[in-house]
Amino acid sequence: MEFEALKQVIVDTLNCDPEKVTLAATLSEDLEADSLDAVELNMAIEEACGVTIPDEKLAELKTVQDIFDYINANA
Repeated sequence: MEFEALKQVIVDTLNCDPEKVTLAATLSEDLEADSLDAVELNMAIEEACGVTIPDEKLAELKTVQDIFDYINANA
């Protein structure tokens, strides 16, 4: 998955400022996502690229880079 595609999924799901979505951005602090947002994002990622992130793994993914790396390693 390309970063721009992931960025669009994040922006659409979290309704956040596209300029805030960088690889270094943290989900909870920079993008102000809570646990419900994380679940919704996981479902959107699964729909967009077919990769499911297990709940226990999702809790470990803190940054956009973490999610990007996980998707590309498991696609």
